[in-house]
Amino acid sequence: MSTSSARRAIAPAAWAGLLGAAGLAWVLTVRSSSGMSAGPGTMGRDLWEFLALWGLMMAAMMLPAVAPVVSLYLRTLRARSNGWTRGFRSASLVVGYLLAWQAFGLAAFAAAWAGGELAVRAPHVAPWIGAVVLAAAGLYQVTPLKDRCLRHCRSPLGFLVHFGGYSGRWRDLRVGLYHGGFCVGCCWGLMIVLVAVGVMNLAWMAGVAAAVFLEKTWRHGKALSVLIGLGLIVYACFVPWYPDLVPGLHMAPMS
Repeated sequence: MSTSSARRAIAPAAWAGLLGAAGLAWVLTVRSSSGMSAGPGTMGRDLWEFLALWGLMMAAMMLPAVAPVVSLYLRTLRARSNGWTRGFRSASLVVGYLLAWQAFGLAAFAAAWAGGELAVRAPHVAPWIGAVVLAAAGLYQVTPLKDRCLRHCRSPLGFLVHFGGYSGRWRDLRVGLYHGGFCVGCCWGLMIVLVAVGVMNLAWMAGVAAAVFLEKTWRHGKALSVLIGLGLIVYACFVPWYPDLVPGLHMAPMS
């Protein structure tokens, strides 16, 4: 294969690999959710089960959004390594990226557990807490910090300039962690929405995944981010008066 042909093949191969992995993660997530309630605090019985399912969810939802960065990263490696080495190094980046989201899963577990307990012990308060969570997620969408993290995710060139100073055996893992940290900063509010509406709510998972992908890749992604924020705030205003808008507020807590 010529050099130019190899270059053209890198991007489709990266997209195909990550979309295939995301598709498999969706299948496993759907199977894992079978028989589970979609309500808050119902994802798993303990921390390790929660983190295992959370990892599947993040792979399903976030791998398509990170595909442009991985594709560009592979292009920068093409002159320094062969195909197998490039594959291993890009896989290390993806692992680091998912580890950043797995770390955030600890906070998600605490929030899901608290939400499940609240839904049973204080059902009259739960809609108000759900509204606060949704409003906070919406407000974060229009903050300067959200904008900064989104700009990082939408500008892989700046990302590649930064990683150029990394060296050592774990360089690619560090690159993934670094990018994943910005991605968490960009999208944590949308993920917290899942805690309010039900972590295993597949319809909301798909909606949040689509929102994340469009925010990062669509040319109007920044405007979309603001619109999503305003929509969440409006949605939150109705929740205390119409608690059925948030599925599963009266579901049983995690045991």
